[in-house]
Amino acid sequence: MISYGFPGQWNHTAVTEFILLGLTDDPVLRVILFSIILCIYLVTVSGNLSTFLLIRVSSQLHHPMYFFLSHLASVDMGLSSSVTPNMLVNFLTERHSISYLGCGIQLSSAAFFGAVEFFLLAVMAYDRFIAICNPLLYSTKLSTQVCIQLVVGSYVGGFLNASFVTHFFFSFFFCGPNRVNYFFCDFPPMMELSCSDVSVSGIVISFTAGSISMTTLFVIVISYFYILITILKMHSTEGRQKAFSTCTSHLTAVTLSYGTATFIYVMPKSTYSGDQNKVVSVFYTVAIPMLNPLIYSLRNNEIKDALKRQFYRKTLL
Repeated sequence: MISYGFPGQWNHTAVTEFILLGLTDDPVLRVILFSIILCIYLVTVSGNLSTFLLIRVSSQLHHPMYFFLSHLASVDMGLSSSVTPNMLVNFLTERHSISYLGCGIQLSSAAFFGAVEFFLLAVMAYDRFIAICNPLLYSTKLSTQVCIQLVVGSYVGGFLNASFVTHFFFSFFFCGPNRVNYFFCDFPPMMELSCSDVSVSGIVISFTAGSISMTTLFVIVISYFYILITILKMHSTEGRQKAFSTCTSHLTAVTLSYGTATFIYVMPKSTYSGDQNKVVSVFYTVAIPMLNPLIYSLRNNEIKDALKRQFYRKTLL
């Protein structure tokens, strides 16, 4: 900690590092959790990296849906990597410290990748809407230029969200306790430790996060409303099943992401304990990035076929 004074005031102490209390103090449980989360992280990185590379190298997957999926895979790797490595290190060390700057970087990266994921899920819903409701206009409405613009817009939205979070974090003054009752530097627990007035920043961040979640959810709900109407009008049972099958993976990913995010950031804190919040947060930041590539690959025949072709091609060489 660094001490300094102001004219006519008592000396203040600025916090230069934080202690992350993590998930548990039990040394045995920490080893078990380390093993489990390490396996999850390795599957997350390998699964998302494989999905990203497969889409890039397979010509049959050069379609807008897979273009968006490749970016979702890279964002999932970023979201998991912003939290998991530091958490794994803390499982094995006695002093779970993170520097002031490191905390800000972790907070801003999680805010960036988390927001980009929501925007991409909305873009992917729009993609399914065009593919099912306006198939003849699919190549026009989702041209290469439009796809790039939608992805760039998603990253810009994530950057703006991270900018607000970063600005307010570095404007906070931390002068007292530096023990964070969480496993990473998230905004709500950091606000609780701040000695400065956080009322304005809390309102702004809540409004920003709420706007992102509600806007993207609105796009998803409207898209699937028209998709459902279109599917119900189909006379062919086979056509209905095919249309539903192209949406189930995305709907599963949406349900997991929005369901856990709502529990963490929207529901009143009085309705659940801090430990429950930690468990759900671990699921959101660690488990969901692992599940997304599995959800999309296991239920997608085109990805399975592309994977088989690449495997056979490597075997024959």
